[in-house]
Amino acid sequence: MAFGVKKSFFGKLQEKIEDVIFMRPAVDEDMLDALEEALITSDIGMETTVRIIEELRAAVKRERLVRPEQVKEQIVRIIEGLIDKGDRHLMDAGRPLIVMLIGVNGGGKTTTTAKLANMYRRRGESVLLAAADTFRAAAGEQLEVWAERAGVNLIRHKEGADPSAVIYDSIQSAKAKRTDVLICDTAGRLQTKKNLMAELAKMNKVIAREFPEAARETLLILDATTGKNAVSQAGEFKDAADISGVVLTKLDGTAKGGIVVTISDEFDLPVKFIGVGEKIDDIAAFEPAAFASSIFEE
Repeated sequence: MAFGVKKSFFGKLQEKIEDVIFMRPAVDEDMLDALEEALITSDIGMETTVRIIEELRAAVKRERLVRPEQVKEQIVRIIEGLIDKGDRHLMDAGRPLIVMLIGVNGGGKTTTTAKLANMYRRRGESVLLAAADTFRAAAGEQLEVWAERAGVNLIRHKEGADPSAVIYDSIQSAKAKRTDVLICDTAGRLQTKKNLMAELAKMNKVIAREFPEAARETLLILDATTGKNAVSQAGEFKDAADISGVVLTKLDGTAKGGIVVTISDEFDLPVKFIGVGEKIDDIAAFEPAAFASSIFEE
């Protein structure tokens, strides 16, 4: 199974699509209308749904699709095209690399920080964590526990400290020790919280000033189980930050995978990694072809 999960990522969407294409005698406008309704009532947004149906309608006419199996294969190809943004992985970025994780509280930033640290360390790279979430109570202590599990070092200040000061000290340590990857965990932010967004901008200025030669990644962490709320967050954060990619957390057998299609298509953001569990190694590089194929997995 794709990504090692027990069920299709697409859950009920899978059932809806199969019911539509296999319960109708012909590939016609009635089928396309029913497919459109099935997509709209899932986690796939209106704009993306319209794009999928338009492409499917064109393919039906162009390739003269007459069998349900052909429609199913075409849907997989269309979705793969929407979610494949090319530059998906971090391993091709230059070194040293600074990874900034942003997103709302509860989305999984801290655990994702640890998972990425563990992934890089196991690949033989040196890693340093920056506990730049100084607002949430015990955030530093939580990340310290994860750092120990991952076997990497951590820079942290006391609760309430200036996050930019944490970033500054972390950069100085990373430069002195020639660290390959510096991963920065930040406080939960929304566009409406202007002071917190200003703090994020301040941290980015520190990085640009102190470590201009470093490659950069800013990853938006989204909880896949929150559905349309996660889509809304993607829009808010993209307006406020220069996001290079998305990590979708909690994308196990209970989460609807339609959110992946919507975020990739509507916001033109590559999904780079997915979290598929709570353990430190429960993270996987996102593969569009395997993901699209999972629509019809049993």
